[in-house]
Amino acid sequence: MRDLIIFIPSIEGGGVEKNLFYITKYIQSKFKNIYLITANNLNQNLFGKNIKLIMPNTNYFNNKSRFVKSIICVYLLIKNFKKKNILILSLQSNFFSIIFSKVINAKIIIRLNTSPEKYISNIYKKILFKILYNLADEIIVNSYDFKKNLYKNFYLNSKVILNPIKINKTRKKIDFFKNFKGLKIISIGRLTNQKNQIILLKALYLLKNKFRAKFKLYLIGRGYNYNFLQNYIFQNKLQKNIKLAGYKKNASDYIKSSDLLILPSNYEGLPNTLIEAQVACVPIISSNCPTGPKEILMNGRLGELFRPGDHKDLCKKIYNYYKNRKFLRKKSILAKKHLYRFDYKNNLNKYALIISKYIKY
Repeated sequence: MRDLIIFIPSIEGGGVEKNLFYITKYIQSKFKNIYLITANNLNQNLFGKNIKLIMPNTNYFNNKSRFVKSIICVYLLIKNFKKKNILILSLQSNFFSIIFSKVINAKIIIRLNTSPEKYISNIYKKILFKILYNLADEIIVNSYDFKKNLYKNFYLNSKVILNPIKINKTRKKIDFFKNFKGLKIISIGRLTNQKNQIILLKALYLLKNKFRAKFKLYLIGRGYNYNFLQNYIFQNKLQKNIKLAGYKKNASDYIKSSDLLILPSNYEGLPNTLIEAQVACVPIISSNCPTGPKEILMNGRLGELFRPGDHKDLCKKIYNYYKNRKFLRKKSILAKKHLYRFDYKNNLNKYALIISKYIKY
């Protein structure tokens, strides 16, 4: 009997973590001997009694880099499972988990959640990526565009499991700019180069100074670009228009009270924030980046797409919505009819079926 090891060194509160909680909750009634390895010190109650946590007995590593956390988790793998028959389900830091799996001759399923654009332009990284990921027994990706991208650039085959979404009809509505009558914009994501929030800020600078639009942006997220974005806001006198709100545990509760959600990323996997906005029937403007947004928005039928990195194009799309909201609102209403693609039980059962190839129900 193989033990199932879920490998996720850093639990940070984003889309990957939301999928983690969905997956663990679903599969723990179907398989025995499930362990979760992380460098975060967590409460067992988060996962239920059937998931055994393997983690440091200290909070010291909670805020360390993902690299450090990955090293710690490899150590925990070696310490606890070196001589055992295991299947690793790796949701993060796949380079580390793949190498370890081959050292001890374990089976491994990896899930990729972000399109590997950063490896494509560097020939050495591209070769390394292709060699290592080819060693995985199964590769799961979260969009069909992602699957095509992976095969086109790395000749790697993969299986698609879309992000599962649980539609919560009792979700709270948190109004972030009370009594404001202008355009209320929300954007959610880590403050990193990948998420490219500076493009959104530049677009809003144009919107304010060229088109004299009345708007406020509530930007949820934390990351290494915080000071960079804050400086841009102050230098361009956008303090009254833009609030860097930091991390919010219940970020999706803020979407309902917004008029518009914007995703400015350079690359994605299948961004949950767009699906959450569709659940809340909130209009969307997203970069047409690889991969996910075009698929979620059905090539523009369910929301607006702008050229990645083009703040002028983004500004134009926002201004068009500012002047006439009917067109994009119709798209957001239509989007609700296509949420069946992200059905909770259907997509989670696909994980169980793949795992069951290596571990019996």
